[in-house]
Parts: sequence; C-alpha cells; structure tokens
Amino acid sequence: MTVTLSNAHLKAQISSRGAELIRLCDEEGRELLWDGDPAFWTGRSPLLFPIVGRLRDDQALIDGRVYPMKQHGFARLSTFEIVDASLEFCRLRLKADDKTREQFPFDFRLDMTYRLEGGRLIFLASVTNPESRPIPVSFGFHPALRWPLPYGGERNAHEILFETAEPASLHMLSDGLIGPASRPTPVKGDRLPLRDDLFDDGALVWSTLASRRVRYGVPGRRSLTLSFPGMPHLGLWTKPGAGYLCIEPWQGHADPVGFEGPFKDKPGIVMIPPGEIRDFTMDIEIDTPTS
Repeated sequence: MTVTLSNAHLKAQISSRGAELIRLCDEEGRELLWDGDPAFWTGRSPLLFPIVGRLRDDQALIDGRVYPMKQHGFARLSTFEIVDASLEFCRLRLKADDKTREQFPFDFRLDMTYRLEGGRLIFLASVTNPESRPIPVSFGFHPALRWPLPYGGERNAHEILFETAEPASLHMLSDGLIGPASRPTPVKGDRLPLRDDLFDDGALVWSTLASRRVRYGVPGRRSLTLSFPGMPHLGLWTKPGAGYLCIEPWQGHADPVGFEGPFKDKPGIVMIPPGEIRDFTMDIEIDTPTS
C-alpha cells in the first residue's frame, strides 16, 4: 500500500513497507529519487532502525543474551500501519511484536511522519519508549538521490557543499565495520567534488561532523539541500557507475572492529528514558525554479 503527497512544488510517494519514500518528483514531474533498479540496488530511501550499519557477527549483546540482527536493522523490511494521511501529510507506525523481539527485546513505537511544506519534504521519525526501563537505539536516513540530477551538468560536475568546513578524517571500513585506520578527508574546505572513484572502497563515513546541512548539485544549477539537525554522523555511498548518491544522516554507525561490549554501550547509541519520545529529523528542499 502506498500514500501519495503533493503540492505545487513536489510530489512524494511513500510505501507502507518500511515506511519508505519511493518517489520524489519536482513540479514538472522530474524524478529526484533513485528508482530501485535491481541491477544496482533495490533500495530507494530506507529507514535504519534500531541500528545503523553492521553489528559484529550480525549480533547484539543485550542483557547477557545474543540477538541476531542484520545490517541497518528490521524497520526497512517491516510493514507499517498507515495511521493518518492527507494531501500533504502522512504518518505511518511500527510497533514491537513477537518478530521484532526476536532481534530487539524491547517494546517501542516508531512513528514515521512525512510532510510537504512548499518545496520541502520533512521527515520526522519519533521513537516512543513505553517500557519502565531505558531502551537503546540508533536511527538513520538513507535517501538515494539521482546522480546526475535532472537539471543538466555532467555527473562529475556535481558536488556536496557542506554547511561549514569539514577537516576531520574519515573512517576506513573493514567488512562493513568501522576499522581502526582513517584516511584524510576528500573535502576541500567545505566542498566535496563528486566522482565515482571516491567510493571504490565503499561508503564515506564521518563520525565527527561539524555540518548539519549540505547542498547537493551542480554549481549554478538547481540543487537539493538536505538539513538534519540533531543527526551527528553522515554517510555518503553509491556503487560506482550507479545512477544515485545516498546522502545519509545518522545517529549511530556500524560497530568498530573489535567491539564486544553490550549493545547499550555501542558507539552512537542513544538511550530513550521510560515513557519518553526521541525525534530524528531530516528534510530535503528543492531550489525554486528561476525565470
């Protein structure tokens, strides 16, 4: 089942499977989101919960017991209930059940809200803890945007413009985990020129990030701006030659190599106190057309 939102600037389609955004179009119907071509990757904009990235041996140690959980968690493969929908707004919900407790032995409610405001699509994920104990979670957004965008300019003319300079080094990945080695940032001040060979060794991962906003596109042409207040980590990923770039704001990331501690002590985990709600937000805004 899907929900369609639209206004004069954007049209968005959301699936109940994973509460995933599966289409995003501008005012002329030009596609901004990857189409899920299985020749490269079937995802479009999955939600990462209750983990981001991989766990060591795909297992979480919780209260002395080992629980299996695959990369990026189970929300992206779960069926959400559509609890509210209108022309420019929808809310979908996932609750803990016997299947989720086999991987994550906590009660929770995950409400995913999408809202159009002018040329902006707002994502709001709200995790409620109904338990009498804190629950540990991570959350991530994973939108795959067209590369190149449909506004002209060569693939290699695209760039990421960060909100501020990003001098911190990047993590090297080792079998999907955060390795002990790092590499110098490819960001030149606040700009990252995009090219396929940046991703020869997998995703670019920032665990130290100054910016909470990035602009994506070709300088001088229409572009997209992603804002992610409160999300301290970032991943950029594609498969070389594929027609998408994933810009992924995260709270949390993969296990570091050698991490053997309990899930609650995993780097990037946040604890939600009993009876409280933790929000995770992002929005994608399209430039208004110029005359």
